Amino acid sequence: MDLFEAIAAHEHEQVVFCHEPTCGYNGIIAIHDTTLGPALGGTRFWQYKSTDEAITDALRLARGMTYKAAVAGLSLGGGKSVIIGDNKRPDREAVFRAHGRFVESLGGRYITAEDVGTSPADMEFVRYETKHVSGLTGLSGDPSPVTAYGVYVGMKATARAQWGSDSLSGKTVAVQGCGHVGQWLSTYLTEEGVKLIVTDVDSAKVKKVVEATGATAVAPDVIYDQKADIFAPCALGAILNDDTLKRLKVGIIAGGANNQLAEERHGDALAAKGLLYAPDYVINGGGLINVYGEIHGWTSDRSKKKAGEIYDTLLRVYDLAKRENIPSYKAADRLAETRLRGVGGMRPLWMRK
Repeated sequence: MDLFEAIAAHEHEQVVFCHEPTCGYNGIIAIHDTTLGPALGGTRFWQYKSTDEAITDALRLARGMTYKAAVAGLSLGGGKSVIIGDNKRPDREAVFRAHGRFVESLGGRYITAEDVGTSPADMEFVRYETKHVSGLTGLSGDPSPVTAYGVYVGMKATARAQWGSDSLSGKTVAVQGCGHVGQWLSTYLTEEGVKLIVTDVDSAKVKKVVEATGATAVAPDVIYDQKADIFAPCALGAILNDDTLKRLKVGIIAGGANNQLAEERHGDALAAKGLLYAPDYVINGGGLINVYGEIHGWTSDRSKKKAGEIYDTLLRVYDLAKRENIPSYKAADRLAETRLRGVGGMRPLWMRK
C-alpha cells in the first residue's frame, strides 16, 4: 500500500501510528476532516490479518464519521482508531492507557469512544490518560439503544419512501447481527408487530433475541436467501457485495452496520435492482448523536429525540436521489459535502488576541 496515496484519495488530514512495546499495543488513529469541529470516532479493537487491512479500515471508518456528523447536523469532524490484536485479552488496562496517551498527544483534535471490541470500561482506562474520550460508564455509556432507535425510525422513513407508508406492522425483517444494536432494534420492531428472522455467529446472542421476541433463527450464511421485506445488516461491513446482491429477496436494506457497501458500485447495483438502500452513516448516526450528547451534557431523552431526526434526514436523501436520478448513497454524500463546503468556505473574522 502507498500510504500517502491512500490518505490523499479521500483527503484525510492526519494518520498517527502508535506503538507501546511494554504491553504489545499497536494502534492507528486516523483523522479525516476537522472542518466542522474536533474529529470524533470510536476505537475498534480487532485481530486484523495485516497492517494494510487495519489502515484501510481506519481510513474508511474515519471518512464515514465525517459524513455521519455532517448529515446529522453536529459540530464534529470525523476520525477513528483501531487497535490491532486480540480483543478478548484480559489485561486491558495497559493497552487502553497507552492508547489514551496517544489520543492525548493530539491535543483535542481527536475524541475517542467505544466501538467494536471495546466497552465503556475500556474507555475508563483511556480516561486515566486523557479527557478527550466519551462513552464513559455512568454517562452516555453504551450508545446501542440510541443507535438502534435511529435505525428503527430510519427504517420507517425508508418504508415510506419505498411503499408510501411508514408502518412496519406485518412486515418481515431479516436482522443480521444480534449484538447490542441488533437486540435493541429487534425489540423496537417486535413492538410494532414485525416478523423477525435473525442470525449471528454467536449462538448465545441469537438465543437471547429469539427468546425475547419469538424471532426465527437461521444460519449466518443463509440470511441473504430469506424472503423478507427488509434486510437489516447490524454486524460488520462489506456485506453488500457481488455474491450477496444476487441472493437478496427484499425491497429495502436498512441496518446499523458501518460500511455496508463493499464498493460504491454495489450501491449503483442496488439502485438498478430497485432496492432502496438507507445509507449506513445516515441511518446509524444515533450512536454518534449519543456521544455528542454526552460531550454537551444532554439528557438521554434529548439524544433520543435528536436521533429521531434521522427520519427526516433520510427523506431528504431519498428526495434528492429521486430528483437527481442518482443512487441514495450518492445523495447522502452530496448532503454531507454541501454542509462541509458551506462551513469550510466561511470567511474568517479578525479576532483580537
